[in-house]
Amino acid sequence: MCIGIPMRVVAVNEFVAQCERHGAILSISLTLVGPQPPGTYVLTHLGSAIRVLDADEARVIDDALSGLAEAAEGRAFETFFSDLISIEPELPSHLRDK
Repeated sequence: MCIGIPMRVVAVNEFVAQCERHGAILSISLTLVGPQPPGTYVLTHLGSAIRVLDADEARVIDDALSGLAEAAEGRAFETFFSDLISIEPELPSHLRDK
């Protein structure tokens, strides 16, 4: 399984950016998304930014990753999925009764 990690650009040098998540700073290639100004959120995978995110989408992804980490440790995780708590699951259209 592949997991993308949301990070915030803090400094940029052409096609490499210094990106931050939870206090950790990593060098991330911007080759796939182009130069981005500081403050931009990007979805990263294996050292590369693969998509530009808005702040809300970055927060939702970060909350989901935090919730998974909490669940894996056996701690309460429901607050990280507050956007899903009141939504009933739905079957894909091809599985619903016609």
